[in-house]
Amino acid sequence: MGITLANFQLKAIEALMEAMGEPNRDIILKSCTGSGKTIILTHFMDEYLKSTNKAVFVWLTPGKGNLELQSKAKMDKYIHGSNTKLLSDIMSSGFEENDACFINWEKLTKKGNNALKDSERTNFVEHIQNAIDNGLTFTIIVDESHQNDTIKADDILALFNANKIIRCSATPKNYKNALLIEIPEEDVIAEGLIKKLLIINENFEQHISVEDQISYLLDKALEKQRDLRAAYAKKDSGVNPLIIVQLPNKSDALLDRVEEYFESKGITYENNLLSVWLSDKKQNLEDIEDNDATPIAVIIKQAVATGWDCPRAQILVKLRDNMSEVFEIQTIGRIRRMPEAKHYGEDLLDCCYLYTLDEKFTESVKLSLGTGALDAYKVFLKPEYRSFTLISQFKTDIPFPRDAKFALKVIWKFFEKKYHTATDLDKNQSQLEAYGYSFDEDIVDFTKSGSVSVLSKDQITELNDISIHEPLNTHKHGKEYHHCVAEIGYKANLDYSSTNTIMRKLFLKGVRCDAKILRLETRNLYAFIINNERRLIEDVRDAMADESLQLTLAIPRITEKPVGFPLEMIFTYDGTSKSQMEYTKNVYTGYLSSAEKRSMPEKLFERFCEGSGKVKWFYKNGDKGAEYFSIVYTDNFGKQKSFYPDYVVGTNGGDIWIIETKGGFTKSGSSEDIDRFTAKKFGVLRKYLDGYNLQGGIVRQDKQSGELCICVDKYSDNIHDENWQLLSEVL
Repeated sequence: MGITLANFQLKAIEALMEAMGEPNRDIILKSCTGSGKTIILTHFMDEYLKSTNKAVFVWLTPGKGNLELQSKAKMDKYIHGSNTKLLSDIMSSGFEENDACFINWEKLTKKGNNALKDSERTNFVEHIQNAIDNGLTFTIIVDESHQNDTIKADDILALFNANKIIRCSATPKNYKNALLIEIPEEDVIAEGLIKKLLIINENFEQHISVEDQISYLLDKALEKQRDLRAAYAKKDSGVNPLIIVQLPNKSDALLDRVEEYFESKGITYENNLLSVWLSDKKQNLEDIEDNDATPIAVIIKQAVATGWDCPRAQILVKLRDNMSEVFEIQTIGRIRRMPEAKHYGEDLLDCCYLYTLDEKFTESVKLSLGTGALDAYKVFLKPEYRSFTLISQFKTDIPFPRDAKFALKVIWKFFEKKYHTATDLDKNQSQLEAYGYSFDEDIVDFTKSGSVSVLSKDQITELNDISIHEPLNTHKHGKEYHHCVAEIGYKANLDYSSTNTIMRKLFLKGVRCDAKILRLETRNLYAFIINNERRLIEDVRDAMADESLQLTLAIPRITEKPVGFPLEMIFTYDGTSKSQMEYTKNVYTGYLSSAEKRSMPEKLFERFCEGSGKVKWFYKNGDKGAEYFSIVYTDNFGKQKSFYPDYVVGTNGGDIWIIETKGGFTKSGSSEDIDRFTAKKFGVLRKYLDGYNLQGGIVRQDKQSGELCICVDKYSDNIHDENWQLLSEVL
């Protein structure tokens, strides 16, 4: 069966063919949902296999579903005479010239999978090796590549020794030296395959008062669905537009409320107008993708399953629970397809619609665009370093919670210091209000309204800011209040009960306390805590960290446990740097000399390690988190802190060195180290090294000579001290 390809699809196929002739191993195909990615790739594979001998394609699909079956079926349908295979076929006959093999990732990476276990028949790994021995070359297509960027997946890819790896995604990650083929969304729109605009919270006024947020959003969605249905009917089209209602995880109460709402409108599972697609509940999903299917709404939790193609989905209602979940940008793609692969020349039908009070979609847009000017991709730990461990030290905070009375006093003093609060409680409220605290009696949420063609940072910033006011209901909003109190406590290492007591003593009328800031009624306290959650988290955390307000606490014992190097990590680098040399002695593949963010002493030390004949490998440690190596020290106020040494180094002689880098010494000998605790850190580092029979020290640059120097025995802030030696003579 033939198919007419759009111009942008033909261009993409041509670009892929050209990329196969380039030296770059990695090719990225950035293709938005609805662009016909499968059509593009199947036609490309056909064209390439006809022009090349000894070639095999392996198409790796994500998810727990049967996307590999769908992709194979499309190639069988559109490419006459194609030699397609599934994993079962490969296990029977191996790989052969001109094969196009469709395999689900999970069947290769999931524990207990038989495909990769030795058995009486030739296993999968041996089939790969046999193909290579027979002169076959592999090209790998990684579908929805952002979902399978793991070390286990990377190990699988390495088995193929692929000539090319084509990674496909609407939101791809960067890869070093990869060729990027991007299909412009505007080209897909121009062909009528996806909708022209995403309308966000259409016709929302700047300030809105509602009785119930869920009912308000669903009312809007249902009204829009009816308008769309009528407009399709006028076009003599049988399309029945679908509403997707996305719930946050762990939201059974929200599910009940949504089901009750639809039932009150006569939309139920029994009459087939309502569908649900959850892990533990599925109903009315058969043929839901058909344009004229009966259901008008489907309830989901996380992003709809990868590969789900339902072009009649046109409205998304994204509900949120305590602003705790990241907005899934990928979900937007599910409402962007045109149901009949054409525009209708009517804005109502040629657009898709999002209704949400979740302002986090703006943050998600920023995250999807990367971090500033830095490029990033995932790197994987080399196999020979996966068993290495060090004993790491951690502060044992949990068994030693902060004293609630002490915390109350410290927070009260902090507000006095920062906001100039005093004994006049009415004046205190005015003071806090002037600094940005909200005293609104309603629960206030913020969102955006407007239209965008793509979810870009520029377009998002141009949307209108909307505030939604909902009357406080202590029963209804009680869960949200408790959640906020728990979050405030968690950030300050306080249990819920203590935090709730502190909030009530500081802010609630009728609760006696010498340290008091406000006297709010119970209803107003709920609203105050919910509306100011983020600000309170910040202030309480800062109060507990303010050393000028601290009293010396009993120092808890130290917890020790072995940690290794993380099997994978996001590597950030400066793509504009002229030097992009790979440091082969780093424990990760693909570690570049342009690594960022790095201080100048760190850059100099990494350069030294790469060029040293004594250094076998080096590892850049993280600066926070339990997965990284740390040593505990005590600051000048008796407070425990975690010290994360910069580097772990292995020598050809088998020694292990732990290195901390610091600012250098000027040509006149003055110190450029801004860390007040360097001497303390050296002391605990020295003690640790002696305890585990390791080597190490502090490395700084002597700018008079330009050389790196190391202090290993006794710390001094004087470069002329005999304790400082040339690094090249010691390591």
